[in-house]
Amino acid sequence: MKKILTALVVATGLLLTGCSNVDAALSLGDTKITTAELQANVDVILAERAKVDTSQMQLDTGETLLRNQLNFRLLLATFSEIAKEFEIQITSSEIAGRRAEIIEQVGGEEALPGALVSASIAPEYLDGYLRALLITQKLGEAYSQAGGAEADIQARIQELFVEKVDELKIKVSPRYGKWDPTTGTIIAAVAASDAVTPSEE
Repeated sequence: MKKILTALVVATGLLLTGCSNVDAALSLGDTKITTAELQANVDVILAERAKVDTSQMQLDTGETLLRNQLNFRLLLATFSEIAKEFEIQITSSEIAGRRAEIIEQVGGEEALPGALVSASIAPEYLDGYLRALLITQKLGEAYSQAGGAEADIQARIQELFVEKVDELKIKVSPRYGKWDPTTGTIIAAVAASDAVTPSEE
């Protein structure tokens, strides 16, 4: 379930400073993800965890879970914009087909909630996740048909992703971290205490 989209990593605290964008966790072009939306996303995931056996799972918590989800939402929004640029159409039947494949892969419909919990994907975003996977698949197919080497597909998709994020002018609330184009993710900002050196007596 994790593939391209689950190279998702961690988040910093939750204290806002006063400004016109005070409730924005992230903005990307015309897309805005508020702190309330992000927290609601996390609350759903925590509620889903309570419904399944998580004893054998390694799950993100706290700041890591917050940033994981912000990265996830960033990926969905960015691949949606890439699809517009390359005129990639994803149909509901294609999403349904990929969903059926995932269900078979994880061991049936009854196993799906646990698989989603393990991947930290809220049920309401499953179709968005599948759509993004299909977009990356079609990008890879187009790259191959144009003569690109199969071994280079993932790197090229990563390049497209970073280029689109930069083009759309990403803004991340500092309390969640900062955008790192070298990794293509939002990473933790260096804690202020790490930059402080002891004063000399």
